[in-house]
Amino acid sequence: MSNASLSPLPSADRPDVTARLRDALLGASFTADGLLELLGAPAYAALSRSETVPALRATRGDTPLELLVRLFLLQQPVPRARVADVLPVDACLESGWLDRVGDDEVAATVDVRPYGGSDGEDWFIVSDLGCAVGGAGGIGRHARGVVLGVGGASTTLASLTVRTPVSAALDLGTGSGIQALHAAAHATRVTATDVNPRALHITALTLALSGAPAADLREGSLYAPVADDETYDLIVSNPPFVISPGARLTYRDGGMSGDDLCRSLVQQTGERLNEGGFAHFLANWQHVEGEDWTDRLRSWVPRGCDAWIVQREVQDVTQYAELWLRDAGDHRGDPADYQARYDAWLDEFEARKVKAVGFGWITLRRTAAAEPSVVAEEWPHPVEQPLGETVRAHFDRVDYLRSHDDAALLEAHFTLAGEVVQEQVGLPGAEDPEHVVLRQNRGMRRATRVDTVGAGFAGVCDGTMSAGRILDAIAQLVGEDPVALRDRTPAQIRLLVEQGFLEPA
Repeated sequence: MSNASLSPLPSADRPDVTARLRDALLGASFTADGLLELLGAPAYAALSRSETVPALRATRGDTPLELLVRLFLLQQPVPRARVADVLPVDACLESGWLDRVGDDEVAATVDVRPYGGSDGEDWFIVSDLGCAVGGAGGIGRHARGVVLGVGGASTTLASLTVRTPVSAALDLGTGSGIQALHAAAHATRVTATDVNPRALHITALTLALSGAPAADLREGSLYAPVADDETYDLIVSNPPFVISPGARLTYRDGGMSGDDLCRSLVQQTGERLNEGGFAHFLANWQHVEGEDWTDRLRSWVPRGCDAWIVQREVQDVTQYAELWLRDAGDHRGDPADYQARYDAWLDEFEARKVKAVGFGWITLRRTAAAEPSVVAEEWPHPVEQPLGETVRAHFDRVDYLRSHDDAALLEAHFTLAGEVVQEQVGLPGAEDPEHVVLRQNRGMRRATRVDTVGAGFAGVCDGTMSAGRILDAIAQLVGEDPVALRDRTPAQIRLLVEQGFLEPA
């Protein structure tokens, strides 16, 4: 269907009304913290699963906050007379935030979800009705241009983005404006693009209602609205990465064949980044028969960029098709239509010899190094959020290791990273462990196996002695030739630095 089935949007040209509405929402504690306190953790968590019954049960009272939650988050009409004590109702009706229902009730025309900023800011994410919690929930079957609110993908991207002050930031495929809102907190100028004009309108509402500066909003696909000579210090994108037969839903289907949209996006980014600038993407990629997925992703990395590619999940083609058929609500429709759509997905994958689909994140950093670093790895394990500082530190370590050969490493001083523990694995009662594992409790929460020399070395790294002097002391303790130990240990030191177990002092 067309966008005609979607509700008319509030005016983006009434800053006076938006400011009054924001003040009213804050005055009633319609914030992320206020919502959690009102609903309780179980009901709050249920919203992310598109389950609203617990929240409805928790808002059966008549307090201002309960009224606002039912109105803007749970799509329930409320008595006009009662909400007039909380909101500037007449102004909200005139500017399109509210609509009349019957003789004495009003309903919201958009969803508004409280959202906590990186530094505790009280922000609000605007989205189409029914899209503030748990994704589209099937609304996509009725409206191609629907704009979603906060989801797991958008919060993941926000959490792994490097947050340092920058001059210019670009949000490609802005949707409801979540990434643009985050960028506005540390970028002097923010540009946001989207192929869907409705998304740009909603982004303007999100920024205004959150009290953030306006962004430069441009309609078009990916880099099409960006001039050839425009460059940025930060680029972020949660693109329509779903690999699907066709382009039914604007918010998720890129309309290109296979994973071409993600590939094109990554490949075109190098020339748009300023020196030292970061680009962060979420993406899907195909696992093709006879091809290593890491080789496929490495071929996407543009010249002049370091890259860190992390595969977080892999689904076989049947799981993948079912996931996105459910996302569109097709499983609740006509069984024959569902089967036909399922067949179309599998036909597409079979024709391309795709056996599975990977999901993860890609980070690029523009570098002048003669040999850029490209790391592609699989890491399906839990990580600590937010990850932005961990991502920045990864590239700092890349720079450090690139500028230090083995001799320089032995002259350097290191400290053991915070919250690293040692585990010894072996048979009960054995005199010596079979192997030793160092484990992080921060960031990526990595674990790596080391030998006894590596464990001993890491344990005494407090920045006071050079790596070479530590190895000489270990050699004397274990009765090993110090020259041989100095020759064979730098590779292990390099790995421990690369993975963040050791930090240059």
